[in-house]
Amino acid sequence: MTKTKKEIGITDLPGVGAATAEKLAEAGFNTLMSLAVASPGTIVEIAGVGEAPARKIINSARNSLEMGFENGVELLEKRKAISKISTGSKAFDALMGGGIESGAITEAYAAFGSGKTSLAHQLAVNVQLPREQGGAEGIAVWIDTEGTIRPEYLEKIAIAKGMDPAEALKNFRGVRAFNSDHQMLLVEKIGDLIEKEKLPVKLIIVDSLMGHFRSEFVGRGTLADRQQKLNKHMHALLKLATQHNIAIYVTNQVMAKPDTFFGDPTTAIGGHIVAHTSTYRIYLRRGKKGARVAKLVDAPAMADGECAFIVTDEGVRDVP
Repeated sequence: MTKTKKEIGITDLPGVGAATAEKLAEAGFNTLMSLAVASPGTIVEIAGVGEAPARKIINSARNSLEMGFENGVELLEKRKAISKISTGSKAFDALMGGGIESGAITEAYAAFGSGKTSLAHQLAVNVQLPREQGGAEGIAVWIDTEGTIRPEYLEKIAIAKGMDPAEALKNFRGVRAFNSDHQMLLVEKIGDLIEKEKLPVKLIIVDSLMGHFRSEFVGRGTLADRQQKLNKHMHALLKLATQHNIAIYVTNQVMAKPDTFFGDPTTAIGGHIVAHTSTYRIYLRRGKKGARVAKLVDAPAMADGECAFIVTDEGVRDVP
């Protein structure tokens, strides 16, 4: 009986025997899509094959998936699978077109105390809610580079949302990253949570994205190496977002531009790599009377704008 395209597996691809398939699976390449979007160099390194066989494997995977151009109607239909995770503030949700979008990277950059980590806690709880309540019916995975995870805060937010706090904590995964290499490795391990443990990961938080990169790569002489490594890291996150329809929320540190004489001199670090790879960019700052202000700096199909919100013991809320 001839196999249909949906039934084709990795071992059905030309050049992929049992031994090669095992090596690929150990590295997380256990679906046709993961091979289709891989680079020949990666397959050469993992499977120990030549460049020509590696290209053949990748092209066969692409052909099996019929990866071609799609018309606007088909793309619009795919957009219906996108979920929007509520920020906890109606004004903030409206600014973001409904919330933090799946299949995309949202970067929030701000000075300390501006609410970016509080927002991460709110999203980690809200992602568990049904879609009609501003969730994605999944769990959050948090890569912590600065020791910012506070489970007691997650509990308070869950109680305020009418959720079982114990269940809310069970539906959450957090891990501390101790350097940039560890941080990048952890992103790769998230694939195992999805593929091997079958966890419904719908949100990945990196708080903060640039903390380790900033401390480990000091001076202009290391800038090229840092950006190359950062580029790889951002694209690994983007790959998870697009392959599994996951919302990626990364927080970023800031610096003051010394050549700015008028207006706000605050700018995000990470350069063009982070700016171009992020789908949405939000600048958070302190406002009046304890409020925070979110400014939408970049979005694919939305106008720039801003809104105010507050951070409370029970999470992110609208300004009363």
